[in-house]
Amino acid sequence: MAARRSFRRRPLVLALAFVLVAFLLPLGLSSLNRAMSAEWAANWYDARRDSTGLAPDAATTQEAVLQVYAARTYGWRGAFGVHTWFALKPAGAKGYTRVEVIGWRYYHSGDGLRVRNGDPDGYWFGSRPQILLDRRGPAAERLIDAVLTAAERYPHRDKYRVWPGPNSNTFTAFVAREVPELRLDLPPNAIGKDYLPDGALVADVPSGTGKQVSLFGLLGVLVGEEEGIEVNLLGFTFGIDLSPLALKLPGLGRVGGEPG
Repeated sequence: MAARRSFRRRPLVLALAFVLVAFLLPLGLSSLNRAMSAEWAANWYDARRDSTGLAPDAATTQEAVLQVYAARTYGWRGAFGVHTWFALKPAGAKGYTRVEVIGWRYYHSGDGLRVRNGDPDGYWFGSRPQILLDRRGPAAERLIDAVLTAAERYPHRDKYRVWPGPNSNTFTAFVAREVPELRLDLPPNAIGKDYLPDGALVADVPSGTGKQVSLFGLLGVLVGEEEGIEVNLLGFTFGIDLSPLALKLPGLGRVGGEPG
């Protein structure tokens, strides 16, 4: 009888071990790393927001540019997630348009969508962004209008929740699904990307190369050619990407080869 009870407990023990190794350990390491960073204690009003120089200079770049950025969110929340946005420059334009959803904008005006001219690649309250997607020339030109049109269709402009969504990453994922030609692979710490609009349970993955099942962004599974395989637990993502090979860890982000 004791052996039988032990056998029955084994799946539970394995599940708890998986949660510990795949979710709790990376989140703990990410929290420690954030606590040791300068961004942790920075005041929002004097944190860096200037350009990082990652985007090509609009004054000297004639071709169209479409980029997607991600940067750690402000303060302690940066241990767990990133903020994402689009930067668009049509051919011949002398500046960039930033397209994003921002929580404070929603709290002040009831509409979280912001489309404005500005630095495409600025620090996000002290956190240096990384480029998730970079398209140039005719390929970018064809997609810019589609991105702007999809942004206007975003169904949660009048709703915002940091966790589990809808938030800025829910918006970016929505636009990516509406414009699958982007083939955008969002990082695992883009919390809110798996919150499916309008209460849907099944949808295309943001890259448009597979399918996902998600229960209000809290529990789900994703399989896609670009994303690989991801498991979502309480908004946090663990996954494996096979092309190129990489681990996707909650809090820490992608470890290994960068997506193409």
